[in-house]
Amino acid sequence: MTALSLLPLALSLSEEAPPTDDTPGGGISFLPIILILGIFYVVLIMPERKKQKKRQALLDTLAKGNKIMTSSGIYGTVVAIHDDVVTVQVADGVRMRFNRAAVQDILDKDAAAADKKDGTPAAAS
Repeated sequence: MTALSLLPLALSLSEEAPPTDDTPGGGISFLPIILILGIFYVVLIMPERKKQKKRQALLDTLAKGNKIMTSSGIYGTVVAIHDDVVTVQVADGVRMRFNRAAVQDILDKDAAAADKKDGTPAAAS
């Protein structure tokens, strides 16, 4: 069969069927679509936004003297922060520079939170 021979069949299928009495208003009910989109938002989008806010709060509390772990698994102490560049001391005399986004976790969160409330920088170890 060629595409031209299927054309009349495709045209007849594309015609709208007349509304029947068992469908309210003769159209598609949008309620299931709205419910699916709502479930999609609650299951996928809300948790991701919550995770992004938590991560941003973690990066905002980053201060000099915090013990951190980078996304590559390097442990160290923050010695300087300039815009998005964080200088981390990983050993005596060894300092590495990372992008702020590379900080995976602050290991001394309790001290960082207390210092953030007081407004005093954390003591360097």
